Amino acid sequence: MTIPEWTKPCIFGALVGAVAVSILGFIWGGWTTAGGAQKIADSFAAEQVTLAMVPVCLGLSEAYAERVEVLATLREDSGFQRRNAMMEDGWATLPGTDTPSRDLADACLAGPALDGS
Repeated sequence: MTIPEWTKPCIFGALVGAVAVSILGFIWGGWTTAGGAQKIADSFAAEQVTLAMVPVCLGLSEAYAERVEVLATLREDSGFQRRNAMMEDGWATLPGTDTPSRDLADACLAGPALDGS
């Protein structure tokens, strides 16, 4: 059996094309691996859990005896100092845990109920 002369360039072209399509697909096409998709899903789930817990944080702030003083401190502080103050007061501690959550503190600081009302 004889193999035609055009077979070798055709196979080489198909391999180069497959590699090029794969590279373009992962770079610009939005393709992802299973591990990459899992990381994205985990990150999204963590964000959604944090956002779901913001009402708990705001409820803790409303029940806090020194709420007015803490809100004044939060307005005076800036950046990470605000987050640290909220974490120290326990407003950013998830129910059932002992340590405050930085992500929850950041989300609570963006909450509408902490604007001084």
